[in-house]
Order: sequence, then structure tokens, then C-alpha cells
Amino acid sequence: MDIVLEVKNLNVSFNNEAVIKDLSFDVKKSEVLVILGPNGAGKTTLLRTLLGIVPHTGEIIWRTKNISYLPPQEFVQRKNMPPLSVLEFFKIKNDSLKRIKEIINMVGLDKSILNKEFYNLSTGQFQRMLIAWALINKPEVLLLDEPASGIDIGGEETIYSLLHKFWEKWGITILMVTHDLNIVWEHATNVLCLNKRGLCYGPPEKVLAPKRLKELYGVGIKFYKHKVKK
Repeated sequence: MDIVLEVKNLNVSFNNEAVIKDLSFDVKKSEVLVILGPNGAGKTTLLRTLLGIVPHTGEIIWRTKNISYLPPQEFVQRKNMPPLSVLEFFKIKNDSLKRIKEIINMVGLDKSILNKEFYNLSTGQFQRMLIAWALINKPEVLLLDEPASGIDIGGEETIYSLLHKFWEKWGITILMVTHDLNIVWEHATNVLCLNKRGLCYGPPEKVLAPKRLKELYGVGIKFYKHKVKK
């Protein structure tokens, strides 16, 4: 399979404090890479660095320019956002109204939502709208930072199932930060365990042993392997 991203000896520091240390990994086309780690492990910093937002040393080699990013929790909570309607927000992408309605429908929203302002949407509606916004240009790579944060358990399952649907339909390469270990078993093809440095990388069934999770999180972790319902 083609490699779409290579990361070699990546280092990131803030105020002389190392946030990411000597990290190397690669991502193949149509892979779902889940990035795991405790709070403060550098997961969000890694995504921002991959997008070229954060200064770093080492190499980041993208073999595509068609990359989209779903913003993190702070954006989902709608802090300090302008009073935009959903349609005004989508017009930033310079797509036709027809295409906007199509993608809104594909994420399970009614087109009437286009005339509503951000603050009038439920958390679930807002997150689906963001997924539509991230996918409207049919990206080859999608980066997501806690895509179901702030949503109840039923809504979380729906959001991940929705993302899985687009992964199957379009073969998108996905890099996803999450704290939910169950999502790993249902959706990940590879896992990157990160706590400032890489602690594991590979298929979840090979690298996510209880001993490794204890090393990653510092405490014993219990989890159950789930199978995706067909």
C-alpha cells in the first residue's frame, strides 16, 4: 500500500520543555491510525505539527496536499465563535449550494439546518455539521481530535459509525486522537501510543497488551475487545 505520511525523528518543544521526543512512524493510504495517550501526552500537538502549525525538528513528509482537519473540543464547544449560520460557514469552502446540501444529507442532517446559527444547534448536530464541513472537498486524509468529545455515549457511537461509513465509501486515510479504547478495536487499523515519545506502533491486536497500556497510562487498564456489527 502507498505511504501518504512519513514522520522521522520528530521533536517539538515549548519553552525548552520537550513535548514530543524523537517520534517516527508512517501512515499508509486508507489506514485508520488511532493516537492514544494520557492528557498532556502531546496528541493534539502532534496533529497541529503535522498540519505545519507548530515549529519542530525532524521530517514530516506528506505525499498528498488534500488534507482536512476536524477542530478539537474547544471549537466544538463554540467558544468565542462569530454568529454565523451553517450556510455562511460552508460558503468559506467555495462549494455550490447543491454540493453543500448533498454533504449535509450524507451526514444525516436536514437541509433546513443551513439557515440556523451555530448556537441553535445541538452538540450532536454541530459535530455532524463539522464532519460535513471537513469532508465536503472529499479529502484524501482526515485528521480528527476527539471527534465525539462532549457527546453522550449513544451519540459517540453514531459519530464513529458515520466516520466509518465515509472511510469505507471513499477510502479516506484517517488520523484520530481519542481516549476511547473501544474505538480502537472497532475502527483502527494501526495504533500509535504516545506519551511525549512513541511507546507502541502497530495493529491493535499486536501492540495493545495490558502491560503496554499500563506503561502508557501509568495505571492498570481494563478493556473489552468489541467486534463491529455487520
